[in-house]
Amino acid sequence: MKTAVVTGGAGFLGSHLCDKLISENFRVICVDNLITGNTDNIAHLAGNENFLFIKHDVTNYIYLPGDVDFILHFASPASPIDYLQLPIQTLKVGSLGTHKVLGLAKEKKATILLASTSEVYGDPEIHPQNEDYWGNVNPIGPRGVYDEAKRFAEALTMAYNRYHNVQTRIVRIFNTYGPRMRPNDGRALPTFIGQALKGKDITVFGDGTQTRSFCYVTDLIEGIFKLLLSEESNPVNIGNPDEIKVIQLAEEIIEITKSKSKIIFNDLPVDDPKIRQPDITRAMEILDWKPLVKRSDGLRYTLDYFGKLNFVA
Repeated sequence: MKTAVVTGGAGFLGSHLCDKLISENFRVICVDNLITGNTDNIAHLAGNENFLFIKHDVTNYIYLPGDVDFILHFASPASPIDYLQLPIQTLKVGSLGTHKVLGLAKEKKATILLASTSEVYGDPEIHPQNEDYWGNVNPIGPRGVYDEAKRFAEALTMAYNRYHNVQTRIVRIFNTYGPRMRPNDGRALPTFIGQALKGKDITVFGDGTQTRSFCYVTDLIEGIFKLLLSEESNPVNIGNPDEIKVIQLAEEIIEITKSKSKIIFNDLPVDDPKIRQPDITRAMEILDWKPLVKRSDGLRYTLDYFGKLNFVA
């Protein structure tokens, strides 16, 4: 039985990764300091003999006895509301935290997969975004703490690959949604669902013509798992290229929730990307992966989850 460490394993994506790895007969060690993670996301794994939770901040030295075969580094605040409220922690986990887990991978001779992001492309000047694009990022803007933390993490990961011969993987994750998203994490989709369920006005930033591409969580996790087991050390985009305007998303959520909410408009945040769409050619060719879940279905699954949270209350 292989052993995998998932940092940030009590978060939205990390907890789904723990589930996937357990289902594939891995022993899983989940490491999370619970700043933005939640043990509710992994409560169903309590008592599983192949699952261990450790509360720990990965910016500090990590000691784990025994063999480790894989490390998936997902520890980081990941939504604008988080990294704007936790700017120093975001920079530290992207730099110091990545350094610590790379050191662990080197010590254990483990394969490490870094969770990077489409935010490394910034407000892109090419469309769709492919992995060869270097990005258009404002390093001193409010979003720079997240963008540059991930860009530095990628550079450090590749340095360990080249200098120490560590087996590395880098996934650039595009907008993802599904169960276990935090209702108040500030991202458009959970915010819109929450506002619609409560019958409140739906707040769209700017004029709503900016685009995003939303990938359902099970599709994303499958792509990440395939990348982990591949031999590809260069970054790979994982996301759904089905591009949609933000205002269209708001309208779809109003329709699916049968809400009487109206759409209102607020000022666009600083450095908010105007377009976002992954070029997934590399993932399709190397991993034989593409997303399968339609947005209409994914939204219903997500709405079911929010409904079980009694989110209307």
